[in-house]
Amino acid sequence: MKRKSSIWLPALLLAVLLTGCQSNGLDALEDDRTSDSGTVSLTVWGAEEDEELLRQIIDGFEAQYQGQADFQITYEPQSESHCMDALMADLENGADVFAFADDQLNTLVAAGALEPVENADVVKSSNLPEAVLAASVNDTLYALPLTADNGYFLYYNKQYFSEQDIASFDRMLEIAAEHEKKVSMEWSSGWYVYSLFGNTGLTVGLNDDGITNYCTWNSTEGDIKGIDVARSMQNMALHPGFMSTDDAGFVDGVKNHTIIAGINGVWNAVAVEQAWGKNFGAAKLPSYSCAGQQVQMASFSGYKLIGVNAYSENWDWASKLAEWIANEENQKLRFTLRGQGPSNTNAAASEEVQSAPAITALLEQSEYSCLQRIGGNYWDPVSAFTADILSGNPSGKSLQERLDTMVEGITAP
Repeated sequence: MKRKSSIWLPALLLAVLLTGCQSNGLDALEDDRTSDSGTVSLTVWGAEEDEELLRQIIDGFEAQYQGQADFQITYEPQSESHCMDALMADLENGADVFAFADDQLNTLVAAGALEPVENADVVKSSNLPEAVLAASVNDTLYALPLTADNGYFLYYNKQYFSEQDIASFDRMLEIAAEHEKKVSMEWSSGWYVYSLFGNTGLTVGLNDDGITNYCTWNSTEGDIKGIDVARSMQNMALHPGFMSTDDAGFVDGVKNHTIIAGINGVWNAVAVEQAWGKNFGAAKLPSYSCAGQQVQMASFSGYKLIGVNAYSENWDWASKLAEWIANEENQKLRFTLRGQGPSNTNAAASEEVQSAPAITALLEQSEYSCLQRIGGNYWDPVSAFTADILSGNPSGKSLQERLDTMVEGITAP
C-alpha cells in the first residue's frame, strides 16, 4: 500500500507548512512501509553524469544487504535542479530515492513528499552545520546532506592571469581582450546574476509566506543604487573580453581555448583541469567596478540532498538506501569519481578534499555567500532583464524602467 493517501495541499496549508506549522494528522495515516513480498523494488533518481557512480553505490548496497531481500533497484537519470518538477508531476509514482538541490526542500516538505529523517541526531552530528541547515525546515531534518559544493567561484588560466590580476574582474576583462579571448559568466540564470547585486546593500529573498519574494534591486537610494549595478552590467556586456554563456558553452570555450577564465561550479572542475593542465587555477570571485568603488562579488551557496519519497511502498528500505548513498565512504567515492565536495565532516576534512583547488576556492568564497532561498517568480524576470542588456536594449526603455519591471516580476504574488 502507499505511504500517503493524498498529495496536493490547499494553498493556505502550503503556506502554513512553509512557515513552520507542521500537521500532526500525518501520524494517523497508513504506515505500511514494507513490501508485501520478499521483493524490494526501488527507483533511484540522480544526475545523468552520476550514473557510473550511482551504479557502484547501488551494487555496494545490494552486497551489504545480500540475503535480506530480493532487490530490484533501478537507476533513472533526472536533473537535480528539476527533480521537484518531475516528482510533483506524479508524486505517488515518483522515485523512491532522489537527489535534489536544497532550494526545492520547502516545497517538497509542504507537499508531503518528505517526512522527518529518522536518526536525525546521527546525521546532524556527522555533517557540516550549514549542510544540515540546508536540509532542514524549522530545525527538522527532512533530507540527507550529500554535497557541500553547489556554489560557484572563479576558474582562471594561470598562463594569462597572476594572483593580483584575478582580484579584479575589470582587469581580467582587459587581459582577455588583449589576447582576443573571453572571460565568461552566465547571465541567463539569476543564480549567477545574484553575484552582482548580492554585496551592494540591495536585497532579494523569500517572504515569510515561503512563496513570494521581496526585492530592492531597483532602489534609488543608498550608496549603491539599482541603476549603478545595471550600468556596470551594461559596461561588462559591451566589453570585448566578456561572454555570457551557459555550462556547456563554458566547457566548450575552455576546451577550444577561447575562454581563459569564467565563473562556474565545481561540477566542471575535472573538465577544466584536463583542458588547462598545470595552468589550472581556482579562486574566490573577484570584485567589480560599481558606483566608483570596488564591490566584492557575492554568490548563492547550495547543497545537494538525498530525499526519500513519503509515498514509497518500501519506505524503510528506501531510507536505508538513501543513508547508504550519503554515508561517509560513498561521499568520498563521489569526490574521487566526480570531484564533488562532501557534506560529511570526516570526508570533507580529508587531505584529498582540502587540497583540491575548486573546494578551496569555494571555501574562500563562502565568506561572501548565502543560502539560496528564492520563490519561483525570481528566475524569469531576471533572465528577461539580462537578455535585454546583452542585446543592447531593443525595448528602448530606460535602465530604471527595466529595473522596475524586473522587480515587479520578482515580487509578484
